[in-house]
Amino acid sequence: MEEVIHARGHEHVSAAHTSTFEVTTDDYLTPAGDCILAIEADRAPADFDPAFVEACQDSEAQVTVEIEADGHRDTVVGRGDPALEFSNDRSAVGRTSEYVDDRTIVLEADHAASGFDRQLVETLAAGAEVRVTIRVDA
Repeated sequence: MEEVIHARGHEHVSAAHTSTFEVTTDDYLTPAGDCILAIEADRAPADFDPAFVEACQDSEAQVTVEIEADGHRDTVVGRGDPALEFSNDRSAVGRTSEYVDDRTIVLEADHAASGFDRQLVETLAAGAEVRVTIRVDA
C-alpha cells in the first residue's frame, strides 16, 4: 500500500538536520528549515487513505519513504506505531526517534535529512520537481 506526494525543491534545502526530514505544503522555506526536503506538497498526512493510515498504525509495520527528483533518489526505512495520527494538513515528518506528533509519518527512520544522498540534495536545492512515495508493509 502506498501514498504519493508531489512537491518541489527550493534553494534553501540544506538537508542538514540529524533527527528529522520533512515535506511541507508551505510555499516558502527559510534557511532555518534544515530538515525540509521539499515544499508546495500537493498532499499532507491528513489527506492519506484511512486504510493506509491504519496499516501504518501497526507497530510491526515497515514504512519506506522514497524521495525522487530528476533521476536521483534515496530511501529511508523506519516503522509504524499505533500512536501515529496522520492528522496534520501541512507537513509530513520522518523521525529517527520515537517522538510522535500529528505530522509524524515514520519512526526510527534509518536516517534523517543529513543522511540523504548529496546529489539528490543538490537537485532539491536547484528547485527540482519531487516525487515522495510512502509505502507500508504490515
